[in-house]
Amino acid sequence: MSDPESRPVVVITGASSGVGLATAVAFAKSRARLVLAARDEGAGADVAARCRVLGSEALFFPTDVSHQDAMESLRRYAVDTFGRIDVWVNCAAVLSFGRLEDTPAEILRRVIEVNVLGYIYGSKSALSQFRTQGYGTLINVGSLLGMASEPFASAYVASKFAIRGLTSCLRQEVRDAPRIHVCAVLPAALDTPIYQHAANYMGRAARSIFPVHDAEKVANAILRLSRRPKRQVIISGFGHLIAAGARFAPALTEWAIAHIGPALQFEDKSRPPTPGNILGTTAPHGAITGGWRDYWKRLVFRK
Repeated sequence: MSDPESRPVVVITGASSGVGLATAVAFAKSRARLVLAARDEGAGADVAARCRVLGSEALFFPTDVSHQDAMESLRRYAVDTFGRIDVWVNCAAVLSFGRLEDTPAEILRRVIEVNVLGYIYGSKSALSQFRTQGYGTLINVGSLLGMASEPFASAYVASKFAIRGLTSCLRQEVRDAPRIHVCAVLPAALDTPIYQHAANYMGRAARSIFPVHDAEKVANAILRLSRRPKRQVIISGFGHLIAAGARFAPALTEWAIAHIGPALQFEDKSRPPTPGNILGTTAPHGAITGGWRDYWKRLVFRK
């Protein structure tokens, strides 16, 4: 990998925080050439600088994934800069909590625009480039909530079911191109800042559910998929348990999550309604963790 031209070119959306940032760092450590995309220009530029310190050629391209022309511009920028795209990771996402009837329509629409149309447009641009090249790997970061639902996050859950279906369709469409791969990563609850950034119309503060896992676990799975593509990877033993329940006992799983999920997802303290980062960007970006592993350790062990 000493020759820069031999290093993979990787595009990552949602790279300013959480899983996207962890993935950028993982690829940077492997000396990949990176094009990082996010809405927040300041945070994105900081992430690119961080990756360059790790030995990667890393550039930031400000992008709103919900616009097809922006995703095409991202593709052209990567190709004009590095000559090709080897791996494209769709990771940008926003989250909203609240009963469906209590959540403003513009919030619901924006969740779908970013989480679903963003993946559709990103996949369209990536696969167009891969067809031109004859090879490439598309990795869609979904969620276990694309297999088993939870209450009070309807638009987000709908988006994750949509991403899983989209990824399956695209795998079928590239069967004629054996060097083009389409992969899905389905993590369970992760320690990222998405809960602090989420829109919230529940009247209660949101948190990660327990058990919660490091975002780096997902990033390492993405790195492995870029080298040895697989159809789908479920992150964590808890994730496999939920997936099995959704498959073999869907009614029981739905009942259990409906009863247990809200108690884990929301704190007792009240919180006024907020659109979070859905209609814009909110600080602090540039963080992988949201502090939720430490939060649950303190809560469970009273430390």
